[in-house]
Amino acid sequence: MTVIKINAITVPEDSGDELARRFAARAGAVDGQEGFEGFELLKPTDGRNVWLVVTRWRDEESFQAWMSSASFAHGHRSAQERAGGDAPPPVSVSSEVWNYEVAGGSQPDAG
Repeated sequence: MTVIKINAITVPEDSGDELARRFAARAGAVDGQEGFEGFELLKPTDGRNVWLVVTRWRDEESFQAWMSSASFAHGHRSAQERAGGDAPPPVSVSSEVWNYEVAGGSQPDAG
């Protein structure tokens, strides 16, 4: 059963573009992970300051394996850190992870 992990990241009003830039810099870092099904970074369009990072996984075990992997640690380091420099200051004020599983839905007709 597909599980959904949503990281709700609160950012100051002027930091959203930097958050998007940092995600773009590591785009594809999780793509080859066993059980990974998809990723989306959702930008608020209604005045909120909470961005959503939505990932889909085949099962909880696949997600946990990625969380404890070296590629997770590597992917969450900035390019500056990977080059031996200091970590840039955080973009977010806070974040929390929400856990879901698919309970229903629909698919558009492919024909």
